[in-house]
Amino acid sequence: MASFSVEDFVGDGVLKELLPKLLGEGWDDVPTLKIMNSEDMDAINMTQHQKDALEIRTYLHDRALMQYGDKLEASRKCLPELLNLRTEELSLQFGMKRGHIARFTDRSNACTDPLTKSYGITTRQNSVTPSRNNTIHKIQSLAKSFGRNSTYNGRSLEESLADFKIKDGYIFKGIVAAGPAEARACGCVQPPPVVDSVAPYAAIGNISVQRLTPVYKIGMEPLVKSKTPPMKASELWRDKPAVLLCIRRPGCIMCRAEAHQLYAKKPIFDALGIQILHYWGGVVILDRTMGFFKALGGGKLLKDKFLSGFVFNPRAIANYKRAKAMGIDQNFKGEGEIKGGLFIVGQGGTGIAYQFIERNFGDWAPVAEVVEICARLQNQQQDQGDSSKSPQEYK
Repeated sequence: MASFSVEDFVGDGVLKELLPKLLGEGWDDVPTLKIMNSEDMDAINMTQHQKDALEIRTYLHDRALMQYGDKLEASRKCLPELLNLRTEELSLQFGMKRGHIARFTDRSNACTDPLTKSYGITTRQNSVTPSRNNTIHKIQSLAKSFGRNSTYNGRSLEESLADFKIKDGYIFKGIVAAGPAEARACGCVQPPPVVDSVAPYAAIGNISVQRLTPVYKIGMEPLVKSKTPPMKASELWRDKPAVLLCIRRPGCIMCRAEAHQLYAKKPIFDALGIQILHYWGGVVILDRTMGFFKALGGGKLLKDKFLSGFVFNPRAIANYKRAKAMGIDQNFKGEGEIKGGLFIVGQGGTGIAYQFIERNFGDWAPVAEVVEICARLQNQQQDQGDSSKSPQEYK
């Protein structure tokens, strides 16, 4: 599985000796490290071997093939040379399995949606930004254009978002979205109904929550594992807006895949001033009373049975295959029938800006829409300066 630990990402090769400098310069999470450009590399005096190693590991990370990082890097071949090797050579020299070879040589398909491809950010070979701060500044400029309905690379925001919507196959309802309501078991079973209005802010603001790992700092090792005293959920977004991913079951392969996809866009959320709250890489929050999940269900938990909700549901099966293709580990511990979802909450008490409800097991909140709402929240803060205005008005 593609890890978000910086230590795991750099491995035991030539990048390991550079790790203290990377962390010191602020390249302290994998999503941001992967968008490092050539001038960023020169600024910290990376050798050509280290540059090649970073390119190889970025490519492998996108395809959930990090287990081959050390061996491929040790060959001292650059990525184009490795991609031109024959199947037999990849198998004999690096012990690569046949299915993994197919994934490695397929340059058009990655297990994750690369940041540079999804949002039009220039690749690091062609970029001219000299530092991490300028790299993030460029993302901020791009994100700001998203919220203003401007154009990028000759295409409007609406056109770009339409591509995501068509590809993802979601049904959109303004600031309340849910997966498709397709009939199951050849039309014999109807999907569970979902609410069609945003949850009231009062339904989540006073929920008692507890931080299990207060902050994500560097890699995964420094995570603080002690529990903090219970607090009101409103404290989480008191200072800046938040994206809250409500994980149905932390060991679920589909839940983990969604968290992986969302966290892969961390540089964009950082640039927008948005924090991500879930169990993976960000702040981990324990909701003992299931308050957020009840809010998603209109005051009660939204549940589904394994047979009707998964076995006889083609949409859920497709979601499972999508997650499985990412090479994500899983376990079967915990409750498996409760549905989750996602909230975007504005700073302070401004309200819920967006919510996504998991109608089918494994439905993901569409990233394009999540980013768009977050960009509008940023523009609201920058242009209006009025915290009393609800983000729901920016539909």
